[in-house]
Amino acid sequence: MSSVLSYESLVHAVAGAVGSVTAMTVFFPLDTARLRLQVDEKRKSKTTHMVLLEIIKEEGLLAPYRGWFPVISSLCCSNFVYFYTFNSLKAVWVKGQRSTTGKDLVVGFVAGVVNVLLTTPLWVVNTRLKLQGAKFRNEDIVPTNYKGIIDAFHQIIRDEGILALWNGTLPSLLLVFNPAIQFMFYEGLKRQLLKKRTKLSSLDVFIIGAIAKAIATTVTYPMQTVQSILRFGRHRLNPENRTLGSLRNVLYLLHQRVRRFGIMGLYKGLEAKLLQTVLTAALMFLVYEKLTAATFTIMGLKSAGKH
Repeated sequence: MSSVLSYESLVHAVAGAVGSVTAMTVFFPLDTARLRLQVDEKRKSKTTHMVLLEIIKEEGLLAPYRGWFPVISSLCCSNFVYFYTFNSLKAVWVKGQRSTTGKDLVVGFVAGVVNVLLTTPLWVVNTRLKLQGAKFRNEDIVPTNYKGIIDAFHQIIRDEGILALWNGTLPSLLLVFNPAIQFMFYEGLKRQLLKKRTKLSSLDVFIIGAIAKAIATTVTYPMQTVQSILRFGRHRLNPENRTLGSLRNVLYLLHQRVRRFGIMGLYKGLEAKLLQTVLTAALMFLVYEKLTAATFTIMGLKSAGKH
């Protein structure tokens, strides 16, 4: 129990949250482009920079940062939960022994499930707010009119029922493999480098963070597209199938995507996603590692920073 409620886990959680918020703010416009490419199927522009130029031209200079606050709030909560759970479970299971790739994958998976179940409502609301006021090419999309985070929660519960806040939960649960794979590769690459040197440089951390995220994103991207569509929830889908993103609906959306755009339709927006998530993850891990190391050094807990 002391491992779960430890100061070390709290430091990791705060550092992870600060790192993710910093990185997401820097690369936020890339996430806006990715979301438009995933949700608005009839958009002609295929490249990230063309979509961003279109958004700025049609909706204003600050449009790529629309929905920044709800996204950052959700990300802060989500990464705090994830890093806290990951490091607490690891401390309980490893107990001073050397960690292994298999253990990292299992711990990452469990931390991901806990994170999804607790934070999906936040992500549903921020997806809606991020796309509010967007000029869509797809006429099947029903527009929204929310005044803010609280009003979005209120309207979704009133009009669609409380379970609508967990739209996209099934693909989200399947997607816990994304951070699990990411952390498995990140921790594994880190261990390999630490065999050859005593300390990792900022560039080492940035590069292994980028490689780990690139692998995880490419493997799980089709499910991320389905997750975005279900969280947005404004497509005219069969209403009885939409709740919680039932398996039937997930398979239906995947099938529709392949039928209309071919197999590459499952990877629409991947360029923007890779650019955004790889750079964001690399910067996040860099801030995270530096912040945890600095905190443990200041507090005189040098050994606590070792994984």
